[in-house]
Formats: sequence, structure tokens, C-alpha cells
Amino acid sequence: MPSPGTNLLNLERVSKAYGVRPLLTDVSLGVGAGERIGVVGRNGDGKTTLLEVMTGRVEPDSGRVSRQRGLLIGHLRQHDELLDTHTVREAVLGGRSDHEWAADPRTREVVEVLLAGVTLDRAVAGLSGGERRRCSLAALLLDEHDLIVLDEPTNHLDVEAVAWLADHLVRRTSALVVVTHDRWFLDAVSEWTWEVHDGLVDVYEGGYASYVLAQAERQRQAAATEVRRRNLVRKELAWLRRGPPARTSKPKFRIDAANALIDDVPEPRDRLELQRFATQRLGKDVIDVEDVDLRRGDRLLLSHATWRLGPGDRVGLVGVNGAGKTSVLNLLSGELAPSAGRVRLGRTVALQHLTQQLDDLDPQARVLDTVESIRRVTRTADGEITATAMLERFGFTGDRMTARLGDLSGGERRRFQLLRLLLTEPNVLLLDEPTNDLDIETLTVLEDFLDGWPGTLVVVSHDRYFLERTVDTIWALLDDGQISMLPRGVEEYLERRTAALHVDSGLPTVESGVPTVESGLSTPGSGAVDGGSPDSTVGSPDSTVRARAGSAEEREARKAIARIERQLARVGTREAELNAAILEAGQDYERLAELSAAFDEVAAERDALELEWLEAAELLE
Repeated sequence: MPSPGTNLLNLERVSKAYGVRPLLTDVSLGVGAGERIGVVGRNGDGKTTLLEVMTGRVEPDSGRVSRQRGLLIGHLRQHDELLDTHTVREAVLGGRSDHEWAADPRTREVVEVLLAGVTLDRAVAGLSGGERRRCSLAALLLDEHDLIVLDEPTNHLDVEAVAWLADHLVRRTSALVVVTHDRWFLDAVSEWTWEVHDGLVDVYEGGYASYVLAQAERQRQAAATEVRRRNLVRKELAWLRRGPPARTSKPKFRIDAANALIDDVPEPRDRLELQRFATQRLGKDVIDVEDVDLRRGDRLLLSHATWRLGPGDRVGLVGVNGAGKTSVLNLLSGELAPSAGRVRLGRTVALQHLTQQLDDLDPQARVLDTVESIRRVTRTADGEITATAMLERFGFTGDRMTARLGDLSGGERRRFQLLRLLLTEPNVLLLDEPTNDLDIETLTVLEDFLDGWPGTLVVVSHDRYFLERTVDTIWALLDDGQISMLPRGVEEYLERRTAALHVDSGLPTVESGVPTVESGLSTPGSGAVDGGSPDSTVGSPDSTVRARAGSAEEREARKAIARIERQLARVGTREAELNAAILEAGQDYERLAELSAAFDEVAAERDALELEWLEAAELLE
């Protein structure tokens, strides 16, 4: 592993174009050992091309890419390179048997998280797109690399797996360059942010939040510069226009300076601006799910579930892959009938459902013609707007306005789907993974639109940032047949999932401040927190009483910390011994199972001790 501060890879004045469009122009960048870099930019601006040039898959048109001798690069591309003739075990684990990969805690963790529900001896040819993606990611993470390059790694991962992946990458010592539209993930892993735009790459220190702040400051400075530039332009133009007779006597450098200022006016970037549509009136009743059973094949997804959505409700729905989130949206939209019970829609409901599929568009149809066939003139909050103007505000300018739908990129097709859906002026929106294929700029505009949209909104998304930005309440499918409200949102969902995994494995659970079903969750459909007594909830960290200096509480806390640290040292020794024993067990499956169970118990004991240590430490702060 290269030492910290070592340069792993350098781009020197690199340029790359496809056709007449330059994607990279004289770009100079470097990646140091251990650095973690997030890459952002609009769809089509060259993010993937930058990764391909860095890894050597694509040669630059000019400039030089230098890599450290013997550099080990792991590259996750958007399209997998798995062989259909292989099994999952061969593709991901190199054919290793169960006792071999299970004996290594690091390998076991990757397999258990990313390949959950995938049979190892299953043929790659029969996997879904999401399963193939997770297999590719698992195979990469199981190898050792000096530099890991990931292109949209969170695609097809649920909220839980995204949180695990962020933690896993931060714990690794490899350098990281990642392209993703998941802003929570960017903030969790990135120490630097690269923005690709107009052939350039701007560098910002910090993750997504720091990037937004720095970008706002740069825009403020650019605005001040633009004001000064405009004032100079007006001054020079006034001078130039003082009549032809005088112009011949003016110094040539003054004319050249004025022309340079006029030529320096920046080209307008495509605007992605979603209009706040005039929303049809919603009545008191919107959607009522009453005592519903919902089956998918032999699996019961909902059992006697009741859920009520009112006017203006903004709801996020989370759950592991396969929990039934898409099926619930199909139930609400009427595309899927319940096995028992009923779903009632209010009389004034105008519902639209954005699905994950892009194949409902006629590939031969033209962008403008399709929009005009829905509405030539659309009513917005600011009045009426033509189809052409609406398309421009959605980023379809120039020849993209008359392009065939089959020629649009994935991001453009997704954007067009949203436009077509919103043109109908719905008052209930069901969005199934709306962030798929959208760049961050489009996402921020969509979030801005939803901020002022007064209808009822139900969102299924693995994008934690988007969920927390657009909805007011989080509900979850927790494999109990109900749709449960989580007052503390995504964080509570992750805590509940962790607790459930401990219970399923027969391990003791750690107290984590997670409300129990009786005290912290709402009853199905109520939308309110049950167990209204303040005494029924677990105290938050902010309510911890600090011990006074010299008090008995302070002395007890210090004793507790000393005791816990001795116990943690003992537990660490025991973990090391068990790891060594697991490696020695070889093919003794009975012994291996016994050791693995013992190791999990010790790990749970360590977690409990660390939590106890933190609680004692809070008393001393």
C-alpha cells in the first residue's frame, strides 16, 4: 500500500472529445494515496469519460496520464463485465467454498450485505440487473486495490446497504474516486469534490455540503465580477459610439479592450427549471388503504394493513430490496389489486405514477411532438406557457427539442418522463426511485418544485438526501405485514434493521434508544405516535445530565470508564484468538459454526461495552 502523500495518478493537460463536443479540455488533476474524491456534474458533461481516461480504458486525445508503477486499480463501471457462463460463486468469490470465505470476517461482511438473497451457485445469466450490479461491486470490494474508482455504486442498493457501503469505504485505506448522484453518500465518504462542467474540472475541499457552500461563494464572487464587467462594457460602448468621425482618433488598444469585454459575455447554460403547476383541488379524502392483504406470488407483503393518506401529506416509504415498496405504490395507483380489503381513492384525486421503467416511451416519437400531443399550452402558477418554452425550462434546447425519444440518454429520458407526467397537472404523485439517472442539478430543481407543490406525495427512494429533503414523514415495510411510521425517520429505520438482524441471528441486542413497537411506533394508519406518555420514550442523548466536578457521579463515571476499558482489552484479545481459530478450523464445518457463533457473541459484547463507555463519557463532558 503506497504511503500517505504519495501521488498515485496524474492527469496533465488532458483533453478528450466525442465528435465535435469536447468533454475534457486541458484538465490537470492528481489523486494521492488514501484520498477520497467525489465527482459531480450534469449528465453528459464527462464524469464517466474522466473515470475512463484515469483508469486507462480510454486514451485522451491530447495530454498525458501518468500512473504509479504497479498501481492496482479497481474500477466499477456502469455496465458490468460478468461472464454469463459463471456462477455467482465463481464471479464474486473466485470459486471459494463456503468455509473459505466465511472464515474471513471482511469477506463474510461483504457477501452477507451485498449478496443477501442471492444463491452463490446460481448462474450469472439468470440474475436481474440489480443483482448483477451488486455482484460486480462485491467482487471489486473483495480484492485489494490502491485506488478504487466507482461509477454510480449506489444504484440498486437500498438505504441500509448504502449506509453500509459508505462506512466500509471510509474504513478502507485505498484511495477512492466515486461518481454518484447520491448526495448523502457523497457527504459521508468524500474529502474532496470535483465538479465536471463545460470541459473543465473544478476542485472543492470537503464533501457535498462543503461543495455547495464553496460553489455559492464562487458564484457570489463571479456575480460581483460580472457587475463590474457590465459597467466597463457600458462605459466602453458609450465611448465607441461617440460618432464615426471621432473613432479614427481613438487609441486602438481602447477599441480592442472594449471588444474583448463584449466577447467575454458567458454562454447561457441550459436551464432546468420545473414549473409549479396549477394543482387541482384535493378533497378531504385522498387514499385509504383499509384492512388490506397484499400477496406477491407465495409471499404475503401486507396483512390486515391500514394506511390513510390525506391532502398535502408528504410521505417517504423505505424497506430492503424485495420488501414490496413498488408493489405498495402499484396498490395505491390501482395497478395491483389487494388480496383482501380495499383501497379507496377520493373523488377529486388526479393521480400520476412515475415508475422505474423507461420503456413506456415510443422510441420513434419526437420530443416536441409528444409534449404538444399532451398540452400545447400549459397552465402554471405564473400563467400560461407554451410547450416549447416548457421543454427549454426542462433542459431540452436546440436539437434535443426535436430529437427522437429513442436517441435520448437515460437521464434525458427520465427527465422527459417527469415532464410528461407533470403536464397532466396531478394532485397526487407516486414516485418510484425518481432519482435514478438524474444528475444533481436536475435533482435540486425537482426538490425545489416539490417544495412548493401542495399535492399529496409518496416517494420510494434509496437516496437518503432526497427523502429527507422532500418528505415530512418516513414509513417503513419491516417484514411484519404493516406499514409503520418512524418518527425519527431513516436513522430510526437503520437502527431497527440492525436490531432485527441481531434478533434473527439469536444474538443479544444492544440498547440504542430505538423505540419499541409498543412505545415508539404509530398504530397502522393513525399517523400519530402511540404511547403518548413522555415516560414511554427513551431519553435522547441531549437530555443526559452532566456530572458536577468532584461529585460522586463523576467519580463513579471515571471508575466505570476504567473498568470498561479493561473489559474492552480482554474482548479484543478474545476476538483475535477466535479469528486465528477460525482460520485453523479449515474444513471442520461443525467447529467453524461453533467458532463463528462465539465470535458473534464477543462482537456483540464489544458493541455493548462501547455504548456503555460512551454513556459514561457523556457524564464527564
